[in-house]
Amino acid sequence: MKKTIKSISLALVIMMLAIIVAACNKGGDKLSVGIVLPTKDEERWLQDEQRFKEALDGTKYTTEILFSQGSSAKEKENVETLINKGIKVLIICPFDGAAAGGAVKAAKDEGITVIAYDRLITGTDAVDYYVTFDSLSVGAAQAQYLVDNAKGNGQPLYLYAGAASDNNAFIFFEGAWKVLQPKIADGTFKIANSSEAEALKDKVDLSREEMGKVIGQVTTNWEPNEAKNKAQTHLTAAAADMKGDVAILAPNDGTSRAIADVFASDSAITSYTITGQDADKGSGQYIIDGKQSMTVFKDVRTLVKDAMGMAVSILEDKTPQTTGTYDNGKIQVKAKQTDVIVVTKDNIRKELVDSGYYKASDFTGL
Repeated sequence: MKKTIKSISLALVIMMLAIIVAACNKGGDKLSVGIVLPTKDEERWLQDEQRFKEALDGTKYTTEILFSQGSSAKEKENVETLINKGIKVLIICPFDGAAAGGAVKAAKDEGITVIAYDRLITGTDAVDYYVTFDSLSVGAAQAQYLVDNAKGNGQPLYLYAGAASDNNAFIFFEGAWKVLQPKIADGTFKIANSSEAEALKDKVDLSREEMGKVIGQVTTNWEPNEAKNKAQTHLTAAAADMKGDVAILAPNDGTSRAIADVFASDSAITSYTITGQDADKGSGQYIIDGKQSMTVFKDVRTLVKDAMGMAVSILEDKTPQTTGTYDNGKIQVKAKQTDVIVVTKDNIRKELVDSGYYKASDFTGL
């Protein structure tokens, strides 16, 4: 009996110690900022991880960066982990902008300030700020490049888009469509791979539902393999008058390289002009080699600086600076926008190397 009592007493002591240690850890060794990024499988997000680490180096603020690996369930788990570590600010780039609502509500309920990073979190009032590149300008810049480099009348135009789960994919497409539509309507371009876009070719302002129908046909889901398969399907089905000199709206660099490889391998394609976004090293090399026409450079250093500047303001009980708002379907989210730069073979050294973003040794034939 005495042994049993001793055992119970010892167990209670251990439990009490565990509770005290946990409380001390939660109260004493708190993280200042938690950062959640969508995946480690794309070069873009590894760039962001590195830039966040550089931005925080030598500061008094502590942080932890977690990756959701393309899973909304993992994303929610990551947010809960960071909440339990006592964060005051959550910076999150959602895998799925709508599905992230539940995760950020949990943070908001704990008094944590939520900053949506690069991708807007939609359908919730549990997001305080949004740090982003000017996404409309991204799409517009891609489209304007295609317009500026159009070859005669009736040039086949292949449209591709990001993931329908990503609000940015709609904004990019909206920006591109407003530039492309007049040139589709006047016959400069003819749509090669989307019956939904063809049906809307006389309409410059598309509703979200209308954009959704087009994106549903031409989505890459930001996945190079999916982009490759879709491009192969489109070229297999394309008539002879949809080949020759073609223009291709590709949403980002990873998908651009995959699509470019498919078009380059088709002997009936005389030439192609193709867009990109993110200024990946791989696409920098493709641009130098003439395999990709352009990329939209979104300087992650600036975006990270804006996000961390906003977080520090919050931690110091100051009001962050913003430049506008975005409608997330529930509220107008205060936002800070960062400008973008078009990079081609002509200015790649200046914008990507001389600026210190990459080293000259990262490329060959520069």
